[in-house]
Amino acid sequence: GTAYTYTVRARDAAGNLSANSASVTGTTQTTGGGGGGGNKLLGYFAEWGVYGRQYFVKNIETSGSAAKLTHINYAFGNVTNGQCAIGDAYADYDMAYTTANSVDGKADTWDAGVLRGSFGQLRKLKALHPNLKILWSFGGWTWSGGFAQAAANPTAFANSCYNLVEDPRWADVFDGIDIDWEYPNACGLSCDSSGAAAFKNLMQALRNRFGSNYLVTAAITADGTSGGKIDAADYGGASQYVDWYNVMTYDYFGAFAAQGPTAPHSPLTSYSGIPTPGFDSDTAIQKLKSKGVPASKLLLGIGFYGRGWTGVTQAAPGGTATAAAPGTYEAGIEDYKVLKNTCPATGTAGGTAYAKCGSNWWSYDTPATIGGKMTYSKNQGLGGSFFWELSGDTTNGELITAMKNGLG
Repeated sequence: GTAYTYTVRARDAAGNLSANSASVTGTTQTTGGGGGGGNKLLGYFAEWGVYGRQYFVKNIETSGSAAKLTHINYAFGNVTNGQCAIGDAYADYDMAYTTANSVDGKADTWDAGVLRGSFGQLRKLKALHPNLKILWSFGGWTWSGGFAQAAANPTAFANSCYNLVEDPRWADVFDGIDIDWEYPNACGLSCDSSGAAAFKNLMQALRNRFGSNYLVTAAITADGTSGGKIDAADYGGASQYVDWYNVMTYDYFGAFAAQGPTAPHSPLTSYSGIPTPGFDSDTAIQKLKSKGVPASKLLLGIGFYGRGWTGVTQAAPGGTATAAAPGTYEAGIEDYKVLKNTCPATGTAGGTAYAKCGSNWWSYDTPATIGGKMTYSKNQGLGGSFFWELSGDTTNGELITAMKNGLG
């Protein structure tokens, strides 16, 4: 509620000063408005990346990304028998790292008490970056089916998660827990009918068990349609128990609809001809705000990969296709680090990029479109941004750098 008056004058390289400009007066708001968003920058580390992708915790450091990140989500722990469980014991804490692949250049030993695997490497990464926080994420697309049983006894589930995250072998590695339930009271790989209150009850139990000194977060749907997945669960009510939500504002469209229409999989805003109105980031963010979720508890999602089709004749979005475009690990999906060279972006729609190369059509975010999304995050007063996942970036962290520069 304070008035300020500003004048500007210019100075050239020789030190010459111009006259003062005309004055401009502005008054600050009495309550928080848009802008001034948070600078949380969170990246997912996929536990299976140490196999075919040969992406190790060391790569987070050598790419320069570790110094830019505020948080890492380790994905995924399993959810089974109503409990949190190890996802891949070998990758998590058993795999012995060589001198070449280790964060600190020291090979793992088989001595008693030595923490091997990615957990041991994350411990070494935290030693280099003491302010870096790491959360263990449970569920994901494949393992969300177990949440229905977990929701039947939230207290028992929360106890199991605490005991696993705080296992003495790696308790110092983790600063919190992330729940990736796809999707409460709705359908993902399987369908859940545990009711609209189940998610809130689960998050409340986790907060009660972990207490205020641990981070408790969740990755949530970005379906902004009326009666869609955001409406299926009490995300507003649950928000009091979480530090923030990772809003999965990607995978809206893709070659899971093999004949198209082609559409950017992570539109920031709606655009003329979008196949499903409400499938865009801004609509999801506004819907969550309208349900009482504070803007500061929302992180905007970025995909470090593209989704694509083949058999496409039309360069602009909305074309027909015949199948998923070939991908290195999975048809219809390719890392940014590959696409930037094999199919450079030629246009934008809804605030994200697309390209047609031969008969293949891809959409993905570039440093330029990420800049626009980070500006949106700040203008909306969001808590920051996150991405899936680290191995999709270039070896020098092009996309993370764009996120960091945009968030400030």
